[in-house]
Amino acid sequence: MKAKRDYIGIMLTILGASCWGLSGSVGQYLFDVQQMDSQWLVPIRLGLSGLVLMVYCLVKYKKEVLKPWVTPGRAKYMLVYGFLGVSCCQFLYFLTIELSNAAIGTILQDLAPIFILLVTCIHGKRFPKAGEICSIVLAILGVFFLTTHGNMENISVPTSALLAGIASAVGVMIYNVLAPRVTGDMPVVIAQAWSFLMGGLAGFLIFRVWQIHYVPNIYGILGIIFVVLVGNIGAFTLYISGVKRIGPQKAILYSFAEPITAAIIATTILGSKFTAYDALGFGLIFLMLCSITFVNSNSKNAS
Repeated sequence: MKAKRDYIGIMLTILGASCWGLSGSVGQYLFDVQQMDSQWLVPIRLGLSGLVLMVYCLVKYKKEVLKPWVTPGRAKYMLVYGFLGVSCCQFLYFLTIELSNAAIGTILQDLAPIFILLVTCIHGKRFPKAGEICSIVLAILGVFFLTTHGNMENISVPTSALLAGIASAVGVMIYNVLAPRVTGDMPVVIAQAWSFLMGGLAGFLIFRVWQIHYVPNIYGILGIIFVVLVGNIGAFTLYISGVKRIGPQKAILYSFAEPITAAIIATTILGSKFTAYDALGFGLIFLMLCSITFVNSNSKNAS
């Protein structure tokens, strides 16, 4: 039974991560071919996702929907979780894709465990262990080969894309660290519904979406529907279902299906270049994930 549960969890995790990779590739198509702007797309994507999830939560959980706001302390964490974590991460992820491509956007976002590690060390008032230092070095080397292709004079990724991608990883760190405080006694989907709604509304006002004169054609509309249903709702549901079965330490390894999916589609369909240096950078960041998982596993066993 446990083997079957693990197998189902692995498949759900891979499917969820692959959906995120597919969504990133569709996002690249919307930016490159449909000429959408991330400041127009992301608020709409977040807002529509939030509406769908909120209707679902109202039907299934009813009064529990208001739990994030019952106390000032929880409301404070909900605001930080929703705005700086979930929403900023979503916007910066798509901005990175707009400035570079889907493969770069997803792999830079996978640096999040390094920031989680650093926050853990600061909170525990300790220096990183040898294995953790190794993970940090692997991440730095991975980003180096991705962005320079081995030559500091040849920056293959725009600085703006690099900064946006790293910032998106910080956003992932924020909502991972705050998730236990926000979702401790309520379904995670409620927190996601509020986060998407808040992000959509804030983006709509900040970027003045009504002033961006863009009307999508039928392919653009289908792309928007795809990133909402597959990239937000479907990916989230599948991935979290997998995490519940196999745990976050294992899930983070199988989530590498996201950048692999994005890289394959970006290279074979969208025409993005993928070099041996890119493959080396991907490999080093995957080793970083393995190293962090191994260190976390050993720490739990030791305790």
